[in-house]
Amino acid sequence: MTATWRATQKAHRRAALMESAARLFAERGFAAVSTAELGEAVGMSGPALYKHFPSKDALLAEILVDASERLLDGCRTILAEDSPEEARGGAADTLMRLIRFHLEFATTDPDVIRIQDRELPSLAPEDNQEVRRLQREYVQLWDGVLARLDPAMRDGERQVRLLGTFGLLNSTPHSAPDSPGDPAGVVLAGMAYRSLAGDTSPAVAAEAGSAA
Repeated sequence: MTATWRATQKAHRRAALMESAARLFAERGFAAVSTAELGEAVGMSGPALYKHFPSKDALLAEILVDASERLLDGCRTILAEDSPEEARGGAADTLMRLIRFHLEFATTDPDVIRIQDRELPSLAPEDNQEVRRLQREYVQLWDGVLARLDPAMRDGERQVRLLGTFGLLNSTPHSAPDSPGDPAGVVLAGMAYRSLAGDTSPAVAAEAGSAA
């Protein structure tokens, strides 16, 4: 029982440290935050941080790898519930669920979204490569849905639409900071769907917005 309690407390402290570090890195930049400040943010001394992470660099890597893994896992869960036999109709529903999921992630973890691209060059090469690998797989899964939705759309066009849409959704911490159901979040969801599907009909726009 004691060992389990200690493990739980350590996991909670580690999670709190990651959350506080993401906030500080987002506010001030990775290079400007000291290990002492990271420790103070969760009520521990600077050296105590090394009980949880071997270095500040390792802490940043854990934050960004964890975020990419959570996005990828969420995407896989949605696709596991997909209905490919419904072709375009199923793909449209899945695409809206993916948009809602990404939008919810961006509003729940805005600090991570802010540092995701800005601090990627600060990672060690192997960690940088791992984050980029996870991100590529995430994009590829979305790409498969978009290809089903519009088989006539060329590969290059799908990539441009996808990357532009992620930029739009990742702007959420600035434009819709509270919740994906707020007016700004609904607008962003509709814009995201239209930018991917190329469908500007009012019915589709309303459906995409309500999914958020």
